[in-house]
Amino acid sequence: MAPRKIIIDTDPGQDDAVAILLALASPEELEVLGITVVAGNVPLPLTAKNARIICELAGKPDTLVFAGCDAPLKRKLVTAEHVHGKTGLDGPQLPSPKMALQSKHAVDFIIETLRDEAPGTVTLCPIGPLTNIAEAFLRAPDIMPRVQEIVLMGGAYFEVGNITPTAEFNIYVDPEAAEIVFKSGAPITVMPLDVTHKVLTTQPRVQAFRDMGTEAGRMVAEWTDFFERFDKEKYGSGGAPLHDPCVIAWLLQPALFSGRKINVEIETNSALTLGMTVADWWRVTDRAANALFIGDVDANGFFALLTERIRRL
Repeated sequence: MAPRKIIIDTDPGQDDAVAILLALASPEELEVLGITVVAGNVPLPLTAKNARIICELAGKPDTLVFAGCDAPLKRKLVTAEHVHGKTGLDGPQLPSPKMALQSKHAVDFIIETLRDEAPGTVTLCPIGPLTNIAEAFLRAPDIMPRVQEIVLMGGAYFEVGNITPTAEFNIYVDPEAAEIVFKSGAPITVMPLDVTHKVLTTQPRVQAFRDMGTEAGRMVAEWTDFFERFDKEKYGSGGAPLHDPCVIAWLLQPALFSGRKINVEIETNSALTLGMTVADWWRVTDRAANALFIGDVDANGFFALLTERIRRL
């Protein structure tokens, strides 16, 4: 079977970095057509730099990286240096990338790729704010029915919020963009905090990366050492959630995950619950289901997959 064609839309971020490494280590299953970056965890110049650093770490300097939107559709940018550090990839010392950033805007790349490839053959993998995807849909609504699937990291239901009491960061940064995406009619699979908080970077799991003796293994271990300090203090857990790699793991081994098809709406008006993913998990409304909302994961299977693939790099 031919590998699945994907575009990774991202705002790296240490966990974004691990997701990108997982995808680039899996060429038999995934063909990364390009990586599009957006402002989110850190501003756009840093996310564009970080994506290229990650590609070079993976030994994939021919990967196409495109810079996209530097601010949400209607709001001031909110960033997360308090989690990821001032560079977004704080922790280990990293060299500046040598590979070039593509001159084309990320939104143009998304539009052109979905128009050029056969309908239903390109999966969008947003693991940051949804600004680039929404902007592409606004500019070129004809591409929405051409999307094979959108598999995104964002939102929460049982785990409520991680940037406000009710909102997850990616959705909160650009709720208007999220609303556009969830109303697009494209097939959507959601990796919310409810599932990502079940894949924790415990000490033995991090040590497995360190014990590889490779540069990629060392980087993953040092990245998790850095960002888990925040979540361990916040949640009182034995490790930090590896949010974004869940998107790629779903594409590789969907049997690791379970969820249900439900309606998800995005709150864009309330000052109290702005950016909340109103997930009708119990199906108490008559609103039509528009997303597969993942709720559980085999954490040991997830880390077995991730460790095996990172070891390849």
